[in-house]
Amino acid sequence: MTGTMFSPDFSNSSDPKYIVLIQSVRAAIRSGEIEKGARLPPVRELAYQLGITPGTVARAYKLATDEGLVHSVVGRGTFVTGGMVKRALPPEPLISKVRSDIVDFRASRVPELGQSAIIRGIMGDLSRVEEAAYIDYPTDETDMAARRAVVNWIGQERAGRLDADDIVLGFGAQNAAMVTLQAILHGANPVILTEELTYPGVRHAARLLRAQLIGVEIDEQGIIPERLEDALRKHGGQVLLTSAQSHSPTTARMGHARKQRIADIARQYQFQIVEDDCHCINRPDIPAFRAICPERGWYVSSLTKTVSGALRFGYIACARDQSATARQVAQSSFYGIPQPILDLSAQLINSGQAEYVRAQVERSVASRVRMAVNILGQWDISWHADIPFIWLRLPQGWRGSTFALACEAIGIRVKPADEFALPDGSAPHAARLTLNATQDVAVLEQALQRISDLLSKPPVNVDF
Repeated sequence: MTGTMFSPDFSNSSDPKYIVLIQSVRAAIRSGEIEKGARLPPVRELAYQLGITPGTVARAYKLATDEGLVHSVVGRGTFVTGGMVKRALPPEPLISKVRSDIVDFRASRVPELGQSAIIRGIMGDLSRVEEAAYIDYPTDETDMAARRAVVNWIGQERAGRLDADDIVLGFGAQNAAMVTLQAILHGANPVILTEELTYPGVRHAARLLRAQLIGVEIDEQGIIPERLEDALRKHGGQVLLTSAQSHSPTTARMGHARKQRIADIARQYQFQIVEDDCHCINRPDIPAFRAICPERGWYVSSLTKTVSGALRFGYIACARDQSATARQVAQSSFYGIPQPILDLSAQLINSGQAEYVRAQVERSVASRVRMAVNILGQWDISWHADIPFIWLRLPQGWRGSTFALACEAIGIRVKPADEFALPDGSAPHAARLTLNATQDVAVLEQALQRISDLLSKPPVNVDF
């Protein structure tokens, strides 16, 4: 061990050698024995000096990197930083604030169609139920009525044979997806497969779970089966997280035959499929993956885009015989959904008022989509009448980022494709325009016309 910066004692420890080594490195850095900026020995050199394998050293260095103790520079070596990793915050929050000074095509919110009054009415009714118990923690028994309501809300045609025991509840679809991934992923280096362009919440979830996120090429029907197999052969993967019915941002929609093919691949390669259906506001004819391969398909959604985002009421239809694991994850994370929200959501569904609002929302979205298509139809757009956003492929001369800046300059906010790209992926010259339900229709119409005018005047000297 002569010449090393630290002296791990492998002989007096039963721990693995890489653990002993990282403990020695950590102690030397924190004591000041190794100063900030110092260069650690190369992996093979240190392995030779200590009489251990290069893999053991590399594993210890990786742990030190993850802790923020060191950082590696390709071609130069590994250097001491001496502190915790300072992680950059995302450039935009997942939830945008409502602003009156700008026309916002970024946010996706449900329109106000009387559901606030409906919810207030239900809360009033619940306040008069004298036997209602609002004192203890929620349990499997106290959330049973809400889970049964969710079974009826989803429907057997959509997610296959269901009963209340298959349902686990969460705080919205994002939280439900996190619970699902935690229930599925295992091992030190889990891999999540998803669309090459995906909702930013997927990236945040993967980062929090310390999972590798692999993008798969898509077309107008979403994930391409052949490219999925290529990714599996190269990277492996425990789960495919997909929005097959209403893909954000591209509006891609997967047909039944494509779903069958991907289900066959899931069986062959032994991975789970999590279908995030949060942007679906209609009652589609195409069954979810859970109906096609119930032993591997998970269905995740919420009332956020169909009834009200204020409730934060989400749900998971778990793959067959796997609900106990997901329920344990949920209980370990937040114990359960508050009883007042459970009772309110169950009554909202069971009374038929949630379905009434959903149908109203679907009609409202269709009206706004028609307006947008009439104005932007001359440009390269993708859309569906039941999806509350359109995908705009920018004409030559525009990039997503420059287009977003140009829109901002005229009081309009859009979401460029860059924000949907994976960390190591690329983005097309495109933008997602959400037909924000909180915006006045006349104002929205004027803003769409201004966007159309802007598209016809690309900046000069753009180097593609």
